[in-house]
Amino acid sequence: MDFFKRHPRAGYALCFTGIFLTEVLIALFVRDNFIRPYGGDILVTVLICCFVRILLPEGVRLLPVWVFLFAAAVEIGQAFDFVSLMGLGEIAFFRILLGSTFSWADMLCYAAGCALFWATEKAVRQKFENR
Repeated sequence: MDFFKRHPRAGYALCFTGIFLTEVLIALFVRDNFIRPYGGDILVTVLICCFVRILLPEGVRLLPVWVFLFAAAVEIGQAFDFVSLMGLGEIAFFRILLGSTFSWADMLCYAAGCALFWATEKAVRQKFENR
């Protein structure tokens, strides 16, 4: 644990890798009505938070709020078919990456993921401070 205290980027990189692999497994193998649509959306905001912390471990105040606003902007873009408006609608990669259907449930999942990241990060930091 002291290693991660001295090298927080390594901890975030480990979390990022684990979550990324989980997301890939969900995308490839899960065909249900809960984990794939909701679990994946919760994890994607945690994934983005971990990625930013790899680059800037202490540099972004209120990171979960910024990530939520970014995710919400992408979701709102889906309501206006932003992918097609940008001329990328025929490219499967961008349609998958940016999505194509707006959902209020997705917004709640993004908020839950950001809250999960914030609470976990806070708990881990408190644990390190108490050592």
